[in-house]
Amino acid sequence: MQDAITNVLNKYDLTGKYLDEPAINEIRAYFDTGLDRIKAIEFINSRASKIIKATSIQLYSEQPELLRPGGNSYTTRRYAACLRDLEYYLRYASYALMAGNNNILNERVLDGLRDTYNSLGVPISPTSRSIQILQEIIQEEISSVYNINKLLISEPFQHLIQAISEQDI
Repeated sequence: MQDAITNVLNKYDLTGKYLDEPAINEIRAYFDTGLDRIKAIEFINSRASKIIKATSIQLYSEQPELLRPGGNSYTTRRYAACLRDLEYYLRYASYALMAGNNNILNERVLDGLRDTYNSLGVPISPTSRSIQILQEIIQEEISSVYNINKLLISEPFQHLIQAISEQDI
């Protein structure tokens, strides 16, 4: 997993260049948001199960057909798998948030997701919506505790949503 600093250094190392002003500014921006990243991660870690529960309640109230016979969350096993996936998305988004780099999402979540979801018949729309709800809940709840830029929080979630939505699942 690369963080924002490693990502910048690797780009410049590959081209054999010294760090220039844009590179230094990118590293500075990462450090400038460091405390907010730590606060956000502490917040997510301390409330992860509550966030997952609130997300599932909202998703299933918006799309109750998922819980009905024939729905993708019908049966206890499938419902548990959906909650497990929500936890994965939240956990890996928090890693990406801390690193300031979305590469871990590509490496650990998105690579192979198409094959898995195709083989299981998982619909993409509720998956994208659940990730959006995770983001919204975190942004709403964290704003009552900390003054953190919502764009900082949204970056990994939007990366997941965009990548999943672009896949032909």
